Amino acid sequence: MSNTAKQERAWLVLADGTVFEGRPFGARGVTTGEAVFTTAMTGYQEVLTDPSYYGQIVTMTAPQIGNTGVNAEDTEAVGDAPRVAGFVVRDASPIASSYRSTETLDAYLARYGVVGISDVDTRKLTRHLRDKGSQNAAIGTESPDALLRRAREAPDMNGLDLVRFVSPKEPYPWTEGRGEWAAAAPRPPEHHVVVLDYGIKRNILRCLVDSGARVTVVPASATASDVLALRPDGVFLSNGPGDPAAVRYAVDCIAGLLGKKPIFGICLGHQLLALALGASTFKLKFGHRGANQPVKDLATGRIEITTQNHGFCVDLSTLPAGARSTHVHLNDGTSEGLAMDSLAAFSVQYHPEAAAGPHDALYMFDRFTQAMRAGARKTAG
Repeated sequence: MSNTAKQERAWLVLADGTVFEGRPFGARGVTTGEAVFTTAMTGYQEVLTDPSYYGQIVTMTAPQIGNTGVNAEDTEAVGDAPRVAGFVVRDASPIASSYRSTETLDAYLARYGVVGISDVDTRKLTRHLRDKGSQNAAIGTESPDALLRRAREAPDMNGLDLVRFVSPKEPYPWTEGRGEWAAAAPRPPEHHVVVLDYGIKRNILRCLVDSGARVTVVPASATASDVLALRPDGVFLSNGPGDPAAVRYAVDCIAGLLGKKPIFGICLGHQLLALALGASTFKLKFGHRGANQPVKDLATGRIEITTQNHGFCVDLSTLPAGARSTHVHLNDGTSEGLAMDSLAAFSVQYHPEAAAGPHDALYMFDRFTQAMRAGARKTAG
């Protein structure tokens, strides 16, 4: 950060009128979005580029951010640009000291037009959001009064379809695996998986490839007929941003696929599958975001340490007959997984590809492969 930036002032203003003073960081200007926090200690580049954070101002609870810079390999979006609406840190490191770094975090944010703020009391901000709930906010060098007006005029996350901003316009194939970062040797292509892209993370696609899938990615606007015309062995429902109940076209598509092909969903895909089954969703007070979230597998009793990023949740009391809860969050008992065995459909709320455990949850991709094998045997028989 330059000496000029250190002398400038910026503010983060929440819609409830709470003001936090800091210094400009990244791009100059004004931004609005839903203020949220993540408890991840590392992985700030993955946070910045995760499409599920689209429309949100993300606060890092870890105090020093930027010390390893950024690089071309750790981007989670299919494309290089960050997806967050704004970025909040306590201590922005001016030095990038990793051999993999190609750019400082400050320069990276500035290059992509992401407005940030540093020198903020992020501990106080996080406690405020935890106690009062996630809410809209504005960051900038305008007066706090002007920023408050902007925060209050920003659209509410409830009822907001953000998938249309992060989903691709055209189908595309994906062939890249995890390479040297893979936990095990990749399998040769065995099944064709069609991915409905609601804002997918790159590492999910890599894990699908490594598990033996030939991957075709299609836009969120694809219909059930569009998907079936590609003759998939299985259908994957990706993560993504916004209110799942607002993405009715995706719910209709999934409903048209149920029982026809094995289905596996992650994060928003979990919520959309639940809606297609007839359940409902609701907004959490401050969401689950971080790389240290404990989840219990109800079938085995095993505890998994998971990465999560979601503000909405499946209402377990609304699951239809035949659907069962498979995983729960140990902090609040909320939904972390479901299955409809009769339809070969299952999903998890957390991110098994994100290596928080580090490999506690990779078995979910094997489960999908097994479901496709079972489907192939059924068709052959």
